Amino acid sequence: MADHGGVTGTREVRNVGALVADVAALLAGNGVEQARREAQDIIAAVLDVPRFWPLAHPGAPVDDSTRAAALRAVALRARGAPFAYAVGRAAFRHLVLDVDERVLIPRQETEQLVEDVLAMAAGRGGVAIDVGTGSGAIALSLAAEGHFGRVIATDISLDALVVARRNLAALAPSLRAPVELRHGSLLAPVRRERASVIVSNPPYIAHEELAALPASVRDWEPGIALSCGAGGMAVIARLVRGAADLLEPHGILALEVDARRSSLAAELLACDARYDNISVRLDLAGRERFVFAERR
Repeated sequence: MADHGGVTGTREVRNVGALVADVAALLAGNGVEQARREAQDIIAAVLDVPRFWPLAHPGAPVDDSTRAAALRAVALRARGAPFAYAVGRAAFRHLVLDVDERVLIPRQETEQLVEDVLAMAAGRGGVAIDVGTGSGAIALSLAAEGHFGRVIATDISLDALVVARRNLAALAPSLRAPVELRHGSLLAPVRRERASVIVSNPPYIAHEELAALPASVRDWEPGIALSCGAGGMAVIARLVRGAADLLEPHGILALEVDARRSSLAAELLACDARYDNISVRLDLAGRERFVFAERR
């Protein structure tokens, strides 16, 4: 019998069905809702198989390492960790990425940002720059699906770049374009580049708003990637100022922003004579989530 952070397995497990039942019981005992469904999802993630697979293959054998990984995930969930951190993986568009507390969990809204960037940049080629890459989700998706000559990803966090580097190593064979990871603040690592696209999902929550975030976000995701000063606008303002120096004529700046601040971001762009064709786009929930501009 093994103990993982206060979560103890109740019996030796030799097949998937028994492991699902064991994990579901532990999750339910720790107050996790829909425990059996989540147990199936945990086992699927640990085994790197589709979500339905554990249900369809209850008699498949499992080894001790699989059970140990499942119990580690249960222990993290019992502490309140988001599911992606508990299993160490997150799906993003066509990719599956390693994630942990050093990086933000990639979200559906950011998938839409990538979709819009790919559509706007169709046929452009050139260099794409992802600022504040975290897990590498945006940069790797652009390299996998776009037609860029190169993709450069920057982050101020060395810890985040460790995660991004691991994802790059795993996904490199499937990428159309080479991806380079650079350490530094915002655009500083790419100040000598010229880009056809600069894209970023920057910190856009005001420091004073952090306390109101859900505990699964506030207590687990890296604060440096969530919030910044000037009422959540400090980083956006720096990107607007700096990106114009790097973008080629008609190059695209694409930002994911807080819906409460989309008009402020658009105003910053409108007040900078180097940009035109400024637009604000909605996410799937109808919120003003994305701001785009072209370099004159």
